[in-house]
Formats: sequence, C-alpha cells, structure tokens
Amino acid sequence: MARSRQIMTVFIAVTLILMIGLTGCGAPKDTADTAQSQQVTENKDKPSEEQGDASNSTRIVRDEFGEVKVPTDPQRIAGVYLEDYLVALGITPIVQWYHPTWGIQEYLKLDVPQFDISGNIEAMLEASPDLIFVDGAADAAKYETYSKVAPTYRVTESVVQDPREILKTIANVLGMSDKANQVLRDYDQKVSNAKAKLKATIGDETVAVMRLNIGDKSIALFGINNRFVGNILYKELELKPNASVRDMEEFQAILSEEMIPKFDADHIILLPSNGSWTSEENKEAMKILDSPLWKLMPAVKKGNVYMADRSHWQTGAITANMLKLDDLLKWFVK
Repeated sequence: MARSRQIMTVFIAVTLILMIGLTGCGAPKDTADTAQSQQVTENKDKPSEEQGDASNSTRIVRDEFGEVKVPTDPQRIAGVYLEDYLVALGITPIVQWYHPTWGIQEYLKLDVPQFDISGNIEAMLEASPDLIFVDGAADAAKYETYSKVAPTYRVTESVVQDPREILKTIANVLGMSDKANQVLRDYDQKVSNAKAKLKATIGDETVAVMRLNIGDKSIALFGINNRFVGNILYKELELKPNASVRDMEEFQAILSEEMIPKFDADHIILLPSNGSWTSEENKEAMKILDSPLWKLMPAVKKGNVYMADRSHWQTGAITANMLKLDDLLKWFVK
C-alpha cells in the first residue's frame, strides 16, 4: 500500500512538472508572434529608404547640356523669359524676367518679384526656386551659374524657335503633358479661325513687322525667321511677307534711310523697342514717323500702319501669340 502511494506521488509530481514546462514554452511564442505582427505593421506604414518621400523625389531628364536631375513635384518654379509658357500651363512663376532697357513682359500681368538678368544671381538665389527653366539665351556658363542655385533645365536648340515644342517640353518636365495638349488644341483652334478670317479680308496683301528703336532712333525690320513674329504670322497664319522680309536670313535688320521710301509692304505693324507709344521718353524717336521718307512708303500713304504693343509683340510665346491674333483681327477684320 505504502509503495502504491509512493508511485502515485511520483506520477503526480512528474505530471505537474510537464504541465509547468508546457505552459512556460507557450508564453514566449505568443509574445514573439505579437511583436513580429507589430513590426510588420510598422514597416508597412513607413516608407522604405529606396522609395523615399514622394515630395522629395526626382527624375532624370535630358536638356541642351546633358542630363539633369529635376524634382517630380516642384512648387517654386522660375522660367527666365519663359514665364509665358508657365502661365499658359496655369503656373505662376516665382520671379519675372526684367532688363533695364526692355523692362518686363507687362502683358502677363504678373505680381511677382523681378529678376534683373543684367545683374547678379543673388535675386534668383533669394527667390529659392525648386526648378529653373532657361531658354537659348543661356550659354554653358550662365547655365552653370543657374545650376548652382537650383536644378536647371535649358531648352534644347532644336525647339527654341518653335513655341509649340517649347510648351510641350516644359510641360513634359513638369509632368503636365495633358494640360499642354489642351492648351495647344485651344491655340490651334484660335489660329485656324483667325487664318480663315484674315485670308478673306487681306488675301495676298503683304505684311511686315518693324520696330522703332528708341535708343538710336532707327527702324528695324523683322525677318521671316524672327521668332517673335515669324512662326505666328508667316508659318501658322500664312500671311504673305513682302520680298524684303521673305529674303532675310537675319533675325532683324536696320532699314537704311534710302531703303525706307522703297519699302513696299501693303501693311506695316510697328512697335516701340521700349515703353509705350505714349511714353514721354519715346517722343523724340517718334519724330521719324513724321519724316518725308517715312510718309513715302505705300503702307503709310494707304493708312495701313498699325501701332502695336511692344510687350506681347516682342515675344513669340503661346500667350503672346494669342494676343497677337486678337490684334490682327481687330486691325484687319472690320
């Protein structure tokens, strides 16, 4: 009997030890599973280092001087003499181009600080851009200077004369190709409508664009390849240039005094190099329009001289061209 009780006591003790052992093994497993689950959840919510913060992400694009790393979502954009294209895309640039001689592009009606391109780079540095666009006026040295301030995209030489391609290029860098396509659809429709109306009113009568240079009181003739007017007038609208304009290879040329009375364009669009036609400082230069030589031109005799606004006629960008279309319809379509 005593032996049976001893065996039973041993059995109970062994059973208790096994139960304690099993309980002890189970607890750490539950704790480890819980910890691992929490870690998976935390890692899922936290961006990986490879992915990075989307607001700081970049991509590589190719411009005139090679590859450049640009932000995918820039918030502070500068476009040196390319503000027109940014405005067309619905973007307000952080600064606007300014030159002491030429002023600003008033037609854009921008209420942002001026960047004097004849000065130093400090004004651009103070503006703290995320991304800078520059056009053909920026050579390698200027490009390098801008690039020290922020990532800089220089429009390629292959498109600098084509406002459509400039718009598409800038939009592509900004990830706004759909917006650019819509802008160009509206633009093309307006060009098409204006072209039909102008063809019906002036037909094959010749058109030339001139600029009164306020500084030296000379008259500059814009050639067929002049990027301010060449694309919109002679290529898109298919207005007819007179022989002098048609045969010009230069961007522009000064009309000599002996050439002025012989200039035979049927219509002349004239703009001042600076300011407006009512600017006090332009009065002296405007005396050339009262000279006998000027009055001998056929267009002057017929009353076919149109006083244009310098601001949008001295650029060939999308928004400016839209305003040119409005002017042409006002002048030629009664």
